[in-house]
Amino acid sequence: MINIFTKKQFLKDLLEDFVDIHNHILPGIDDGSASLAESIMLIKNMKNLGITQFIATPHIMADFYPNNETTIGNAYQSLILELRKKKLNDIIVNPSAEYMMDNHFEILIDQNNLFPLKENYVLIEMSYFQPPINLEEILHKLIIKNYIPVLAHPERYTFYHEKKSYYKVLKQMGCLFQLNMLSLGDHYGKSTQKMGMYLLEENLR
Repeated sequence: MINIFTKKQFLKDLLEDFVDIHNHILPGIDDGSASLAESIMLIKNMKNLGITQFIATPHIMADFYPNNETTIGNAYQSLILELRKKKLNDIIVNPSAEYMMDNHFEILIDQNNLFPLKENYVLIEMSYFQPPINLEEILHKLIIKNYIPVLAHPERYTFYHEKKSYYKVLKQMGCLFQLNMLSLGDHYGKSTQKMGMYLLEENLR
């Protein structure tokens, strides 16, 4: 028997209390938001979906986005001031970063100079063309420094789509995974969608 009085669920209902831990809403410091106005627009759109908590993760990539404590701090403060000005007092934003696993990143690890997502969780990424030659060495270096690596959008690295068992190797090493919500549709293509579903089904998170 169908219960016609069952409450219909919308995406906003599913995202209640959701924290967006990977985004590029800080203005003017990477390939994300280009201005304060764009940052506010993005945040308002996400708020309409039920998301009011953000951990901002601008790229730190030596050759393209050489961000640091100063650049991230300045962009963060300007956004917080603009949120107050717009009376968006229910929006919570905390600063962090998304690190490309390049030579500069290894130097930052050695210096213990990282901006974790929370506590000791560090968001990392790799090139879409190929993984770092020393990927496992980098992960091991993070782990022995008591950091927990969180690999951004693992479903989008197509070079692993034909050897998906390697995700389990990374998980066994202590690496966590951050899946992009858009990957569960066909935004990035069917292959990425299939891999995203595989990671969820195998509890690789």
